[in-house]
Amino acid sequence: MSNTFGSHFRVTTFGESHSAAVGAVVDGCPPRIPLTEADIQPQLDRRRPGQSGLVTPRRESDTVTILSGTENGMTLGTPIALLIPNRDQRPADYAELRRIPRPSHADFTYEKKYGIRATSGGGRASARETAGRVAAGAVAEKILAVRYDVEIVAWVSSVGEISCDPVDPESVNRDAVDASPVRCPDPKSADKITGLVEKVKEEADSVGGVITCVCRNVPAGWGDPVFHKLEARLGQAMLSIPAVRGFDIGSGFSGTLMRGSRHNDPFVLKDGRLGTATNHSGGIQGGISNGEPVLFRVAFKPVATIGRPQKTADMDGNPVVLQAGGRHDPCVLPRAVPVVEAMAALVLADTALGQEIISRFSA
Repeated sequence: MSNTFGSHFRVTTFGESHSAAVGAVVDGCPPRIPLTEADIQPQLDRRRPGQSGLVTPRRESDTVTILSGTENGMTLGTPIALLIPNRDQRPADYAELRRIPRPSHADFTYEKKYGIRATSGGGRASARETAGRVAAGAVAEKILAVRYDVEIVAWVSSVGEISCDPVDPESVNRDAVDASPVRCPDPKSADKITGLVEKVKEEADSVGGVITCVCRNVPAGWGDPVFHKLEARLGQAMLSIPAVRGFDIGSGFSGTLMRGSRHNDPFVLKDGRLGTATNHSGGIQGGISNGEPVLFRVAFKPVATIGRPQKTADMDGNPVVLQAGGRHDPCVLPRAVPVVEAMAALVLADTALGQEIISRFSA
């Protein structure tokens, strides 16, 4: 099982949905970066369950403890261990599921691969695992902010058939995103999305949508050509998030409807540097950042756990009607916003540290 992400900035997450704790070990963080729990906790608070009536009622404070790798609020350059206890465990909610693989979950596939699985809450396949990613991503964000002035902001841009009115990626900030519990920065669209999520929750169903993310101030020159293109690494990172079913960057699939004469990004002088007049490339050309904002979208499927009965089969193929227990989100997108930001930060921090090595040799 692959639980480690990154080459220069390496993150290993651990823990299951109903184990004693979840967390992450970060290896490769540079020394002398200011870092305390206060730098990490805000992102975990944005991801934690129970934060509004629109998400799962599981009650977790998601309070992080830094076990190693820092002293007096500074990183030492040694591995950073981050621990997040699981307080609200209810494995009894899943007793019925020991012999019933839930529709569209990883129960069946984990059983087939390992011959055993965590029956409570999906184990490692649960979105609970992303708490470790968010904690590690906050460390990566601190490096990006301190050393490179990089900013990362994600927001819910659509839920179901409702799209958020256009958002300016150059100016949107997390305060505007967090002004609504659905994390859509346009108030009118947020109200419509809230109404849809409430309706879906009442119907014991779920709904998916799209999160858009912008990474600002990424310098030109980050990323590698051919197999390690920056957009490919971002795509891998986003597609590793539970419930993600699609990724596109820049013009994305809509670019297929444009002619090359309109889609090309002409170069112009911007504040004394060479930039592009448009950004259909999404800030990346040839797998390498070009200095424009890196802009991409991530598609999330409807949450697989729903409250209504479903016809399915047990492990022996016998027909059953499953009434899933446990607690779940009718729409995962509001809590997934910091997860998308975390994975973007992990990619960019890893890429930045790799670029520093190249710069030393090319100097």
